[in-house]
Amino acid sequence: MPRFFTGQFLGERVLITGEDARHMALALRMKCGEQVTVCDNNDRDYQCVITAIHPEQVELKVLTTQASAGEPWVKITLYQALPKGDKLEQIVQKAVELGVCRIVPVLTHRCVSRPDDKSMQKKLLRYQKIAQEAAKQCGRGRIPAIEPLIDFKTAVLQMKQVSLPLFFYENAQTPLKQILRERLTPALPDLAILVGSEGGFEPSEAAFAQEHGLLPLSLGKRILRCETAPLAALAAILYEAGE
Repeated sequence: MPRFFTGQFLGERVLITGEDARHMALALRMKCGEQVTVCDNNDRDYQCVITAIHPEQVELKVLTTQASAGEPWVKITLYQALPKGDKLEQIVQKAVELGVCRIVPVLTHRCVSRPDDKSMQKKLLRYQKIAQEAAKQCGRGRIPAIEPLIDFKTAVLQMKQVSLPLFFYENAQTPLKQILRERLTPALPDLAILVGSEGGFEPSEAAFAQEHGLLPLSLGKRILRCETAPLAALAAILYEAGE
């Protein structure tokens, strides 16, 4: 069943406007009486029937509502050091499919990509659009936010506020599995993970992260590419969480 996100709930009446309305009316050629799933971007799904349709606005009536089945109980924020080229697009898409809660691009010492503010703003719009489409496709109950670019120290200081802050470092000895089995519980559902770009982290960055309470972890004996590591980490965490 087609899935759409909207914040325009008026009691039992729902409105969909803009690009989604045009897509429903012109591309999908939907008609009155057809049913769709509408999500409020707050973990609730609404089974609705179309009552009026126009390229500028679609009106629907709510039939039933339920919690979104596509949202994991563990809330993971991915702090991703900015990679080269369009690799972050792939990371955003697949991380949203896997169940990430939020993605924060980070500028570290070894980042080759260093866009100016104007360029980064355009990229963020693109990343958010990718996140939205991925959330629709995989049945998520919310669209994960793609946050503005921050520097490494700011990322670490943000992460230390989370119940379980982790960073992946090629020189780390502790396996991710060990920490998850010791500390991942529904009582501490908030995780933050930090993944490097090409070349990983400077030793001084790793030391700063550890000084501020981040746990250095290994993803195994093989060195993973920067676009592979966050997806491997997310898959492992969600597996251990039963999600």
